[in-house]
Order: sequence, then C-alpha cells, then structure tokens
Amino acid sequence: MKQLIRFVLRHVPRRYIQRVVHLCTPLVGLFYAGSRVQCPVCGNRYRKFMPYGYVNSRENALCPHCLALERHRLMWLYLQNETDFFEAPARVLHIAPEYCFLKRFGRLPQLDYVTADLESPLAKVKMDVQRIPFPDGEFDVIFCNHILEHVDDDRQAMRELFRVMRPGGWGIMLSPVNPDRETTYEDPSITDPVQRELHFGQKDHLRDYGRDYGERLAEAGFDVEEIDYIRFLSPEAAALYGLRSEMIYLVRKE
Repeated sequence: MKQLIRFVLRHVPRRYIQRVVHLCTPLVGLFYAGSRVQCPVCGNRYRKFMPYGYVNSRENALCPHCLALERHRLMWLYLQNETDFFEAPARVLHIAPEYCFLKRFGRLPQLDYVTADLESPLAKVKMDVQRIPFPDGEFDVIFCNHILEHVDDDRQAMRELFRVMRPGGWGIMLSPVNPDRETTYEDPSITDPVQRELHFGQKDHLRDYGRDYGERLAEAGFDVEEIDYIRFLSPEAAALYGLRSEMIYLVRKE
C-alpha cells in the first residue's frame, strides 16, 4: 500500500488525483476495519489510518473516508475547540480547499464560503494567490494550507492574503516547516524537479521553510501566533485521532 500511494502521488498530477481519489479510498478502507483510531472530521473509526507520503510514507496518516491527514484532523479540533468558526457568520476564503473540509464547510449555513485555486478542480474560483481578484478587506476568515511553498513569490502571496482580509479578521496558514532550519532555504535557479525534491523535499516545492516562516507572515502585516496544539490535548486524544505535532500558524489582522 505504501508503494502504491507513493507512486500515485509522485507520478499522477494532483488535479487528476483530486477528481478520483475519494472514489477509491473507501473501498481500501474496508481493509482497515476496526475502532482503534477515529477521524474527528468525519467521525469514522478504523484499525489504523492509511499510510501517506511523497517520499517517505508516514504510517497512520490518511483517513480512508474523508481523506483527512494528521494536519487536517489537528486543524479541525482546533477550530472546533478554540474558535467560533462553526457558529459565527463569516465570509471565508479557502485557498486550495482540502477535500475533507470542502463540503463540510460549504454546508455551514452561516458562512459565505468561497473556494479558490489556480488548478484544483475542487475550487470554484480560478486564481493565482499572488494576484487575488477580490477587493481589500473582503474576507473575515482565510485558510491557506500547504500552498505557499509552491508559489514563486510567497511574500507577494502573503501580502495579497493580508490585503483581502478585513481588519479584525483571522486565518490559518499552515506550511511544512523544517524545525532544523533557522531560516528558509530557497534557490530560484533550481528548476529541475529531481533537484527540487532533493533540495526542498518535493518536486513541486520551491523552498524549504525554516523556523522563520512565522516571521515571513508577520512581514506581510499579520499578527502571528504559533500554536503547537497537540500539547493542549491528552496523549490518549492524540493517539485516538492519529495526530502528530505540527504548528498551527494563526494569523490576525488588526
């Protein structure tokens, strides 16, 4: 299973995967029947979650039903436990919407929910995050997860995200961060996919973010809070939901 998932992720364009993967994984999930872990996003229980990873597959990562990964389950719990997202009226911009969130957020009656991406077939608005086609202060909440490492000019994208957030708004902007790097590593001269994977960890990544990722968001104007949310959960909850430590980058605009 690890080898199959890794092959698909590495060789099939993401826009095609997004169209069909939700049709295949529930069948695979039959082989994971059990109750040891539970996905907080969809509520389904399994013996364990499926493996996932482009280079090195992680065990116990992918929910077979809703396709939530560890970071999605962690974010869901944070939104549920620490915010009023599921109750308060808001105009929401969701960049490259994750399948596990898409319909669940879209069904919330109090939200004006806008999805956008350059390529994703799941998004309603086709746009480049470096040039967002919305006026200043348009959105109360913005989600932009694991996107900025793919963008040519991530600082410009961050400025655009700040521009379209209303004063008093907030958002979550997750990115893979290498805790062993003090500063972000990027080199625009590296264009070969093989070399990009070698240098940045994935063939479509343009940088390897370091611990300064939050500072880059702050440079765009955001107030940034770095939250290691798994530390606020019990070990039993972390095991039940199949979580691993990943920083939640909560951003606000005064």
